[in-house]
Amino acid sequence: MSSLVGERRTFPLLPRRQVNGLPLGEVPSRRRGHGSDIIGHRLYVPGDPVTKIDWRASARLATASGRDVFIVRDQAADDAPRVVIVVDRRPEMSLYPEPLPWLQKHVAVREAADAIAASAAAARADTAALDFGGGEAWWMPPGRRDRRWMIAEREGGDTPFAAPPDALDRSFEFLAAHRRELPAGSFVFVLSDFLCPLPAEAWRRMIGHGWDLVPVVIQDPIWEQSFPAVGGIGIPIAEPGSGDVALVRLSRRQADRRREANERRLAGLLVDFGALGLQPVVLGTTEPDGVDAAFIAWAEQRRSRGWGR
Repeated sequence: MSSLVGERRTFPLLPRRQVNGLPLGEVPSRRRGHGSDIIGHRLYVPGDPVTKIDWRASARLATASGRDVFIVRDQAADDAPRVVIVVDRRPEMSLYPEPLPWLQKHVAVREAADAIAASAAAARADTAALDFGGGEAWWMPPGRRDRRWMIAEREGGDTPFAAPPDALDRSFEFLAAHRRELPAGSFVFVLSDFLCPLPAEAWRRMIGHGWDLVPVVIQDPIWEQSFPAVGGIGIPIAEPGSGDVALVRLSRRQADRRREANERRLAGLLVDFGALGLQPVVLGTTEPDGVDAAFIAWAEQRRSRGWGR
């Protein structure tokens, strides 16, 4: 059962780079204001709260100058990070309806998007979303902090999976053109099967904007991450775009080779992400509890590395 706009276990947004912000992903802004992070000191001016006075610094300066002087702490206003959900809506991401024995990727996308949106709301983060489902960009720019219902409506409705083959390339170009709305430190979750991976240079350009990129790899654990021993058995294969199904019979050797190739493909993808400094989330389920557990494990790995502290 889907948990869209219902209760689910959220995960903390721990930034990749060390910051001095609040827990659960909230980070200090460049604006001065009421916050928890001290960015300097200045002389007291009438109207400053007494609680901002640094009494030790004031005493040292008063002793050195021979007059009463008060120093106050200058603080940065606490801001939550921005979160962007990029969804790959190529036809291949919606091929498998029930009862075919493959992961229903469109359902996994829906649950992953809801998990991210719920966690962004828990961190009081502004949330944006982008996809090319109808061939053109659908962009929900960052604005109000509680936009989970809008994402649920997009993912749970009749939004088409008709994006072009280069949808992720287009998404990256679109975000680069809107980088003024996405300051450094923004989380960008990219939901795709990555069976046709993007070149490393595309990821490097995105990393160059200072964003915290998180690939969410959605692959069937049996048929895409690996392959079952189905030699001699007719397998229903669907054609991308049309959805036409035909029975294909593989030999035992062909099935073994496919398993080895699929496992090498996933391992190579994860190695490539690691070489770029990216920490992906791998999903192979549509169950809300399983999706939540994958994101929580991702956050715990970041915590164990000291990220977000």
